[in-house]
Amino acid sequence: MAEAADTPGITPSPARRWLRRTASLITGVLLMAGPLCGPAAPSAHAAEAGASGSRTVDVSLDSLAPAAPVKGDTLTISGSVTNKGKQTITDAHIALRVGSPLSSRASIDNAAEHTGYSAGSDPAELDGDYTVEIAKLPAHVRQDFTLSVPVNKLGLDEAGVYQLGVSLSGHTARERYEQVLGIQRTFLPWQPAAMKKKTQITYLWPLVSTTRLTAETGSDEQQTPVFKDDELATELAPGGRLEQMVTLGSQLPVTWVIDPDLLATVDAMTRNYRVKAGDTTVPGKNQAIAKAWLSSLEKAVQDQKVVALPLGDPDLASLAHQGKNVSGSLSHLQSATEVARTTVETVLHVTPSLDFAWPVDGAIDPSIVDVATSAGAHKVIARSDSMRESDDLPYTPTAARPIGGGTTAVVADKGLSTAFEGDMTQAEESTLAVQEFLAQTLAVSLQEPDHQRSIVVAPQRMPSASQAQSMAHALQGLAPQRWTEPLDLPAAAAAKPDANASTRVPSSSAYPKKLRAQELPVDAFREIKTTQDTLDRFKVILTSPDRVVTPFGNAIDRSMSTSWRSHPADARVYREGVLNHLRSLTAEVQLIQKSPATLSGRSATLPVTVQNKLVQDVDHLVLRLWSTNPQRLSIGDDQAGASQSVKVAGGHSQSVKFTANAHANGPIQVKAQLYTEDGTPYGDTMTFTVQVSEITPTVMLVLAGGVLLLVLAGIRMYTQRKRAAAREADAEGDAEDGEETASEDDSPEQPSDPLPDTASESGDLSGPGEKVDR
Repeated sequence: MAEAADTPGITPSPARRWLRRTASLITGVLLMAGPLCGPAAPSAHAAEAGASGSRTVDVSLDSLAPAAPVKGDTLTISGSVTNKGKQTITDAHIALRVGSPLSSRASIDNAAEHTGYSAGSDPAELDGDYTVEIAKLPAHVRQDFTLSVPVNKLGLDEAGVYQLGVSLSGHTARERYEQVLGIQRTFLPWQPAAMKKKTQITYLWPLVSTTRLTAETGSDEQQTPVFKDDELATELAPGGRLEQMVTLGSQLPVTWVIDPDLLATVDAMTRNYRVKAGDTTVPGKNQAIAKAWLSSLEKAVQDQKVVALPLGDPDLASLAHQGKNVSGSLSHLQSATEVARTTVETVLHVTPSLDFAWPVDGAIDPSIVDVATSAGAHKVIARSDSMRESDDLPYTPTAARPIGGGTTAVVADKGLSTAFEGDMTQAEESTLAVQEFLAQTLAVSLQEPDHQRSIVVAPQRMPSASQAQSMAHALQGLAPQRWTEPLDLPAAAAAKPDANASTRVPSSSAYPKKLRAQELPVDAFREIKTTQDTLDRFKVILTSPDRVVTPFGNAIDRSMSTSWRSHPADARVYREGVLNHLRSLTAEVQLIQKSPATLSGRSATLPVTVQNKLVQDVDHLVLRLWSTNPQRLSIGDDQAGASQSVKVAGGHSQSVKFTANAHANGPIQVKAQLYTEDGTPYGDTMTFTVQVSEITPTVMLVLAGGVLLLVLAGIRMYTQRKRAAAREADAEGDAEDGEETASEDDSPEQPSDPLPDTASESGDLSGPGEKVDR
């Protein structure tokens, strides 16, 4: 027996079990007799053991299969025990404890919160050879175990939820008697035969992520999208969060709830894209991952119900509480809804339902309902902790209920919806969550077995990969459909409402303070309005406005995303980035600063240059030029200035000329401003100086005389040069005749003719080159 006891996993002999139980019985008798005939120490030790001893060992249940057994199955539980105390535990054993069926959902909640062993309420160990012996468990040491028990040995009778406990009992050096040193509880749903009235369960499967795309696009014709980072690829890659959501969801009876912005973002990744890296961008390299994910998703949703949220998953509560007082805020919800259908149909080739609004955590009030339905949705996904039932309603009612104005609230069950929000990376946490989920669904079905109801589960918007896996395990546990059957969301919303269910929408004061503190502030919506106004002014001058309106319109919708909750700094940086980038684009169309100009005369032309650095042409612009002092300098025929229409090709500049008329000398300020055709100023006003130098009649006469003298001097110089050339020609002729005859040039030089200047001035250019006849 000693050898068997020293080996974990070996069932002890009947003799050893008899000795152990006898020892426990004798110890119990002695403890009971202690107050009458002996010291009180054992009793004190027992009390201490009940208070803290059952927490000495951490019992972990890492797997339980099958999660919902039937007759003929063998229940297998695997886990580990860890000695958290300072003393070695000896002569220990791990045993299974099966309690009585729990009577209600509330009793399941209470049992889940209970820790430590309670001799008065915890059931006895399971009879039979179903224990694991551990001879020695040193301090801070962990040891794995596996318990396997035929279901017919568990004592399960009527259908219901049974509490299941796994405990470790043993001895320590201080406590020589056997006591429970650690216990872990879970639940075992027992419904061996299918119910006649199964509860219909709608499970939402959300595909939502954080904002990745910026408003920026490349300066090329293809408008290459720019991502703020490339982290989405990690979620899409095998094992990633979104990859797991698609892989698991494709095998489950769920309703897909999709943010079209995620589809648009991944679709952009399938082609050339760039990623911000400091002040520059680098090429994205995850096209293959994006293509594979979209292909898998497209296959998964075929013939399935798909609900599309408005693009970017706008924060409906923030819009209702903060944005409604900023004009134009609600209009974004309408545009985001219109884009949603096109995006889903284009990328996934399915027609989505746009009739559902999903406020964060299903918390609603009248203003949220009004905003949610303003874009055409007639069904609002709420949650049971927001639309509470009266205390006297003994069962969970059907999810759908009318709330007035043709709107239906689809109330998700809070307990089931939040079942997997914990850290599911630990096997034990996942196992316990799955078992409690299954237990609660069975408890719902057993509340009114002859009354079929429809319940909805709306989990967290962005489950982690481990949370998604736990959710999938739970739904797989329901797959035999013994007490539930799947139902899609549109059908759940159309179910006959329960007459006893609450239809009262809670007041605004009942909205959770924690959620209100996470909302986008009013300033955020003011900044969004500034961005939209800037976009509206910009798009009217563009010949291809869609190249700008589409990326910036989507970026504005993303600025209101629910994903910004709890990230106010990141949300502000994103909004500012969108606005600043838009302003930088509008500045690409501008007036070139003109240097000071000089106007000499009464009239001249003033050119002003409009520059367009955009890829596309701009049109529908008007350039106005005016003088700050039209009495001294007027532009055009109107004292108020002159205007001309402007059209500039992409990447070019256009010079626009205006006539200026001077009336007085001196410097005068001239202003130029671009406008859109509706008279809205575009860009900054440009100011430059015109220096006017007025010309008087006297000055004109002096200038004319000076010009005349210059002309006469030129004529005289020409005449003299002609005479000199003639004399040179005559001298050469005489030399050829052998100098027989004296040249007239050999005679004494004659006095110069005093008339050449006069002849020159009188325009007589007949020639001083005439010579005396030979």
